[in-house]
Amino acid sequence: MIKSLLTGCAAAAALSFALSNAAYADTTVKIGHVAPLTGGSAHQGKDNENGARLAIEEINAKGLVIGGQKVTLQLDPQDDAGDPRQATQVAQKLVDDKVVAVVGHETSGTSIPASKIYSDAGIVQISPSATNPKYTEQGFKTTYRVVATDAQQGPALANYAAKELHVKKIAIVDDSTAYGQGLSQQFETAAKAAGMTVVSHDATNDKAVDFRAILTKIKGENPDAIMIGAMDATGGPFAKQAKQLGLRAKILAGDGVCTANIADLAGNAADNIVCSQAGVGLDQMAGGAAFAAKYKKRYEQDVVLYSPYTYDAVYIIVDAMKRANSVDPAKILAAMPATDYKGVIGQTTFDAKGDLKHGVISIYGYKEGKRTFINKVSM
Repeated sequence: MIKSLLTGCAAAAALSFALSNAAYADTTVKIGHVAPLTGGSAHQGKDNENGARLAIEEINAKGLVIGGQKVTLQLDPQDDAGDPRQATQVAQKLVDDKVVAVVGHETSGTSIPASKIYSDAGIVQISPSATNPKYTEQGFKTTYRVVATDAQQGPALANYAAKELHVKKIAIVDDSTAYGQGLSQQFETAAKAAGMTVVSHDATNDKAVDFRAILTKIKGENPDAIMIGAMDATGGPFAKQAKQLGLRAKILAGDGVCTANIADLAGNAADNIVCSQAGVGLDQMAGGAAFAAKYKKRYEQDVVLYSPYTYDAVYIIVDAMKRANSVDPAKILAAMPATDYKGVIGQTTFDAKGDLKHGVISIYGYKEGKRTFINKVSM
């Protein structure tokens, strides 16, 4: 009888010890990332993924404890190919994978349709690069971004064109995406308000490679500048063909074109491009040099554009986890509005819609193919 009691006590103690250890066992927490990893913008998408992965590797190496449990972060990377339909499919996959938050998508055209799925699931979505104002104007509590919007970027670029480049006549082209249309429309409104004459507004698409018909028409209109709302895979060849056709007009573009890769895509026509970035450029970030060095060490390549923003987005999610003392998606979401985080890209605080309270627009040009900072506009 005594032996039986002792055996029972030992079993109970072992069970208690096992349960105690289970309570403190490692918890794996998934954070999703979505960007185009195939298609014309794959280089930008991979750059974004690299930034998120770098943050996760750093946090895991340092050790993360939430609610008394050791937490190991795991990146769940998905490819939306820059396609809105595929974006919604991978968004649902991430929900099914039980991620606690998502960094992405890269473009406005994919971020906007995917946002409804994350909203329905109550999962935080932080886009590092979607600039269309509509993204955060849908009334969702889950949508955030760490860049300025086209409502800020378009006017900043237009005002620079009017005041500094003294542009009087301008032609506008967009790539028919939510990003390209949104940016070009904001630019057009501001350009007219600044006294410029918009001689035409044409549409192409983000898969086009031959722009000679549009450019020949524009050449006859003789504008001082051409504004194109597109990504660099479109904007680069567009600028190159404009130069080949003898157009002397400056090429103006937004952040999708404003990359380190544009010289490869535009050739020596890159030096005719003036572009805006919906945030602080890497060379203007206080922590930019250090980030660039560790990014280069990890990936043996240079930053393309928005990897510092995906890097900070991961840290912002983890900051919300710490303040919530939980890895529950609902509690992470509840902690997000109070975000006040200082990272590589600067201080991040959000307004009621999930936009940055203090957006910044940077203006760049190119000299011998290298991106050169011109000016910064605080919004």
